[in-house]
Amino acid sequence: MKVERLLATPLTLEVLEKLKKEHGELVFNQSGGCCDGTAPMCYAKTDFYVPSRHIKLGEIGGCEFYIAPEKYEYFKHSQITIDCKEEKAAFGNSFSLEIDLGYQFITKSRIFTDEEYNQLKEDGLL
Repeated sequence: MKVERLLATPLTLEVLEKLKKEHGELVFNQSGGCCDGTAPMCYAKTDFYVPSRHIKLGEIGGCEFYIAPEKYEYFKHSQITIDCKEEKAAFGNSFSLEIDLGYQFITKSRIFTDEEYNQLKEDGLL
């Protein structure tokens, strides 16, 4: 059984394709900081320096996804799904690229089952 730590919804993947056409390679970062830092933030890869202590959780839609160590401790027992919602009122409320398209990326999670968690441990992913 292959256990996925990071997933994306079809709408998220659709929005990512639009953003890649406009901005090229992208990177996600989910920090534990202030402002919008607790949401998954999408940047042009050339415009964002990933902090060296952040953990690469995986990739979605060909985009690397990093998470702050403090956030990782919170989510390490969870499968994370990056979803996307229409958010017309969020303009100017985020540094993330999807805001200009009228969307906002959000994190949804669920706790791994015992079987999934044990498989992750066996695979050296915990």
